[in-house]
Amino acid sequence: MTDGADDGGKLLRDIDVTTPHSARIWNYWLGGKDNYQADRDAGDEFLAIYPAQRDKARACRRFLLRAVRYTAAEAGVRQFLDIGTGLPTADNTHEVAQRVAPEARIVYVDNDPLVLAHARALLTSTSEGVTRYIDADLRDPDEILAQAARTLDFSQPIALLLIGVLGHMADYDEARSIVSRLLEALPPASYLVHCDGDDTSPAYTAALERYRDSGGVPYNVRTREQIAGFYEGLEPVEPGVVPIQSWRPEPNDIGSPVDVAEFGGVGLKV
Repeated sequence: MTDGADDGGKLLRDIDVTTPHSARIWNYWLGGKDNYQADRDAGDEFLAIYPAQRDKARACRRFLLRAVRYTAAEAGVRQFLDIGTGLPTADNTHEVAQRVAPEARIVYVDNDPLVLAHARALLTSTSEGVTRYIDADLRDPDEILAQAARTLDFSQPIALLLIGVLGHMADYDEARSIVSRLLEALPPASYLVHCDGDDTSPAYTAALERYRDSGGVPYNVRTREQIAGFYEGLEPVEPGVVPIQSWRPEPNDIGSPVDVAEFGGVGLKV
């Protein structure tokens, strides 16, 4: 069952394709098709400063795949709350989870009309499960929780996904407070799946500053210690909070993973 697909096509037709958009740029780095020349130009400018960004985007996607598969297959989670989902591409959260458990229920959250339009137009759920989309802001966790409760059972475990989104919040204490509020609402045996850019690559930081100057939505890198702070009170799943390419790596067709200045992991609420 998929909710909200009726108006997605109209919204897509109304979107400006001449101005670069961060979600479409990320889609371009991932090798997706939902981007335009303006996005590709901006993406190439970023790559000129930080050539590993395409590897970084793919590493984040592979981390998402491994973490969702772990929570669904090994931990038995059947509910997923994915906040800041980005544009649909290969191996989206609901696709990975529902391959393991067709009955899985997934709620995507974003406040970007472009992302929501693509999601509603392009994503479909299994008939046994549910995939829904919430138009809400990460800075309003109570609204997210209230809307998600229409689909998810908060008496049963939920995997909370925050993939590359907390860096959009400049205030670290505010970001930690929001994560704590979201986790507080989840029952025991729930999980946090999270990663964000760290400050270990000067080239990555320089590329982000250039992007900030261009008028794009700012993204703030943090120390690895700060990123680990989001897991306070949780039990880290082995190997812990680490560079994402080191979190339960699997063989792939590109050889050994490279360091992509992205830190994260999976934490269990006990």
